[in-house]
Amino acid sequence: MEQLLHYCWKHKMWPLGGLETTDGRVVEVIDPGLHNKNAGPDFFNAKVKINGTLWVGNIEIHDKSSDWYVHGHEKDTHYNNVVLHVVEVADRDIQTQEGNFVPQMVLQVPDTVHENYAELLRTDAYPPCYRIIPNLTRLMVHSWMAALQTERLEQKTVAISERARQTGGSWEDAFFITLARNYGFGINGDAFEEWARHIPLQAVGKHRDDLFQIEAIFMGQAGLLELEAVPERYQKDALNEGYFAKLRNEYQYLAHKFSLEPMDFKLWRFLRLRPQNFPHIRISQLANLYYQRKASLSALADCKDMLALANLLQTQVTPYWSTHYTFGSESIRNMKHLSPGTINLLIINTAVPMLFAYGRHTMREELCDRAFDFLEQLKAENNHIIRMWQEVGLDVKSAGDSQALIQLKREYCDKRDCLRCRIGYEYLKKGKSL
Repeated sequence: MEQLLHYCWKHKMWPLGGLETTDGRVVEVIDPGLHNKNAGPDFFNAKVKINGTLWVGNIEIHDKSSDWYVHGHEKDTHYNNVVLHVVEVADRDIQTQEGNFVPQMVLQVPDTVHENYAELLRTDAYPPCYRIIPNLTRLMVHSWMAALQTERLEQKTVAISERARQTGGSWEDAFFITLARNYGFGINGDAFEEWARHIPLQAVGKHRDDLFQIEAIFMGQAGLLELEAVPERYQKDALNEGYFAKLRNEYQYLAHKFSLEPMDFKLWRFLRLRPQNFPHIRISQLANLYYQRKASLSALADCKDMLALANLLQTQVTPYWSTHYTFGSESIRNMKHLSPGTINLLIINTAVPMLFAYGRHTMREELCDRAFDFLEQLKAENNHIIRMWQEVGLDVKSAGDSQALIQLKREYCDKRDCLRCRIGYEYLKKGKSL
């Protein structure tokens, strides 16, 4: 398997001595080079000695020598600087586009690596590397978790930067869209992002001092002020109460004024959704947050500690929603403040990535540092992914740890990408005793 051959070359998993080319010249690997994940040779700037002569150039790796021609490398100038062709089976000589013969070396993947990799792929237990986790050093775990935490933030930075690009470079809009998406708490995340893109913040800003008008635009753009969006059994009560009709009339006026088009209300999901997560409640909370000028990137950047951050994100519903979960269906009075757990999730999934992304964009290192500090101060998330890692022996203390382990499962374990994982590396090189 070519992937394993790449892996063994990158991590120098070969016999300590006895490396030689197919024509008998002694090979000494000084530096395997930099792994190239794009088009071109597999490793750049490698350093190898062949019969005592130092060669600096690129390395190409294949299962068989003849794959060189299968892939058309003999016609590609990018492969003229290949100084060594590493293969598992040497079945023919090869030449570059310039007509030069390339030295070749047969490299066998160690049997233990083959067996351990096959074991990782076929193991039903999750994670498949569970047996080695108790034997990992604290230093190795800590360094890998730190790398995963950064990787996850960088991944979120890409999504946030793309939102800023799509809104004409507005990072304020990107923050609002990111905040709204995370108000969907997974189930309605896509719908909330779609909704936020339907909110013309410049237009809403002209009515920022009127909470009722803000809520009218927010509810209207969500499609929730269409009578068909109200469950049939509540439609009559919704109309009789008056608030629904009042909001709808106000929205129709504002929609005409600003040429607004609502999203399709059918995008909202209610099945198996707790009432406090209904779109009506979350949108009312966001309307209040916006009215209080808290849904602001500049306000977020001014938060220096966890208390200030929690206060910034705290909000409640408008009066009507203190006794309702949907239009026309009355409930016990509750101002529906955000719970501490909900605040923590918003900090982890919105505030921290936003600070990190905006810090990168503006080259304000203090914002990036603050993002990491907030993750370390927050308690770890408690979900099935985190409990799984705890059960196999990993210590999870902070939100930084839990974010790292979520990244590990989704980007490595779920994809069976053990060859890029540091725990996978430890598993592949282990002996048969474990």
